[in-house]
Amino acid sequence: MFEVFDHTADLGLRIRSEDRETLFIEAARALFSTLVVNLQDVSCVQQKEYAVTSEEDDYLLFDWLGELLYTFDTERLLLSEFDVQLTDDGLRATCRGESIDLSRHELDQEIKAITYHGLKVEHTDDGWLAEVIVDI
Repeated sequence: MFEVFDHTADLGLRIRSEDRETLFIEAARALFSTLVVNLQDVSCVQQKEYAVTSEEDDYLLFDWLGELLYTFDTERLLLSEFDVQLTDDGLRATCRGESIDLSRHELDQEIKAITYHGLKVEHTDDGWLAEVIVDI
């Protein structure tokens, strides 16, 4: 589960899940849900592999979302399906989606960057919580 909240000239993403892997999946889904209004209409016809390393969960989240945003910016690829496996030194992921088709995809926010401001990943009594601010 994720929600979007306003943060001055930026946008905040708050993600909650029962486990760490799902937290990273939901964070990716939250990012792309802010980029495109109709994420459910993105077909899974292209596949991309990722390997991100970090020993700290908050920096891993930052780098993970940064890689996804870089893919969107450089390849114009919308991703909508995320398989994530956490490893001892980071994560490996297989993501699926398709190139932007403006006749079918309604773009929403333009995200310039993932920021360190307010970045957190923590275990709570209810599971896992992450917050990240994106520069729009």
